[in-house]
Amino acid sequence: MSNSTPILSALHLGKCFGKGTTAVDVLKAVDLSLLPGEMKAIVGSSGSGKSTLLHLLGGLDKPDQGEVMLAGERFSSLSEAARGRLRNRSLGFVYQFHHLLPELTAEENVAMPLLIRRVNPVDALKAAKEMLAKVGLQKRVAHKPGELSGGERQRTAIARAMVTKPACLLADEPTGNLDRENAQMVFDEMLSLNQEMGTALLLVTHDIELANKMANGALRLVDGVLQPA
Repeated sequence: MSNSTPILSALHLGKCFGKGTTAVDVLKAVDLSLLPGEMKAIVGSSGSGKSTLLHLLGGLDKPDQGEVMLAGERFSSLSEAARGRLRNRSLGFVYQFHHLLPELTAEENVAMPLLIRRVNPVDALKAAKEMLAKVGLQKRVAHKPGELSGGERQRTAIARAMVTKPACLLADEPTGNLDRENAQMVFDEMLSLNQEMGTALLLVTHDIELANKMANGALRLVDGVLQPA
């Protein structure tokens, strides 16, 4: 795929919750595109539809109108199984909560997406260890989540999202539970991986200061409409 072709795009995306008089249009004809290696941020207040938009872009939900394109395919029109395969191949996710498995080490948690792909366990653990080193956790590979700090857990979650070398990383309030110092560290790790691996990055946040540090600036979601921040 050329650098001039979006890796991910939303075309007139709409989503409504409820029916009749209780219907609420959460998203209204949203257009968005993300080129390979590009960074964008979406800001908005709580309830503005940011997470809903990310769920649609990630194929975790289907839009009521419009289309999501991922890696040149009509993502939102695919069957659930086909969406799952394309998502696993092309997308990485980082959430506000790390969702690490508490009984597994950092290395085992990061290896999990590769094991789901049926990668040889030895190769999967080797790749996990290398990715943990990229986020500065080479000395914490054998520690379980309960033995890691909040910032370390979130950096482990980033490593897990990146270990499959996705074309695009979707991050939903990834620093929302962290203090400013750890938030900056996590943010810096995502930017470093973007530059080193050429992964496109879409960050959803309520933190306009963080969003304005993105190379391609920020967009704001207001009443279901996406506009310049």
